[in-house]
Amino acid sequence: MLYHYTDFAAFDGIIRCAELRLNNILNMNDASEMRLFMNGICKAVIERLKADKEQDKIYKLETFFQNEMEEEFHYSAYAACFSKYRDDAAQWERYGKFGQGVCIAFHEDILRRMLGGSISLQEVFYQEDMGEHHLVNEFYKLIIASSELAESLPALQNLMNDAWVQSAAFKHPSFACEHEVRLVVSPFLSDEFPIEPKYHVSDRRIKKYYPLDLNKMCRRLNLQLSDLIGEIIIGPTSSQSLPILQDYLADNGLGVLSNKISLSNCPLRRPIS
Repeated sequence: MLYHYTDFAAFDGIIRCAELRLNNILNMNDASEMRLFMNGICKAVIERLKADKEQDKIYKLETFFQNEMEEEFHYSAYAACFSKYRDDAAQWERYGKFGQGVCIAFHEDILRRMLGGSISLQEVFYQEDMGEHHLVNEFYKLIIASSELAESLPALQNLMNDAWVQSAAFKHPSFACEHEVRLVVSPFLSDEFPIEPKYHVSDRRIKKYYPLDLNKMCRRLNLQLSDLIGEIIIGPTSSQSLPILQDYLADNGLGVLSNKISLSNCPLRRPIS
């Protein structure tokens, strides 16, 4: 199972509307991780070029990366986040409204069968030193083999696209306890991306997101939304009534999920106000 910790408003969107929102990673609370990954790759390549005394190529590489980083919003990925940990205190605190929310368990094998193209399920990796990352060696070999940066520009751009995609599934090692998996979409990879973006307007700002139609994706596999969901866990500090949640599911045509509801056993306390 993959566990998605959230609040009840987002839960309603997933259950009643069968819509899973993929939000811009740059708007998430760990947005800096994408930049940390890209800067780490650049720094590691430069260290190797310094050892070879390739000062001219260092300057050109730095300029290339700097220009790319200025366009980061164009390359930003969109994601929905899951954990492999069930009923986990850290997940409840960070993503489940301090335990007042809800957790939806999805069957990982079904999710993987539903995806493809620009949409992927990526296990997050946690690494601080980028020196041993395979992209470092690929950037290095490409730059060393080219007498002029312009010669390798198309190949560099393709490699940079790959780096941006992989940056969406990178986090600092201090987050390793989350054991996170991300459902990631990278719209910039295709000019004919099949999903139209939508916008959420609040009293403070406008946010862009991509909606996945879960009913449509399930139908391709001759499945129902209820087949995708393995469990619903009510948060440890939630005031949600179990009978009302069961009525809610039944009235939305998902009564079969009523027997998949459980209460959290996590001894999390309500935050002090």
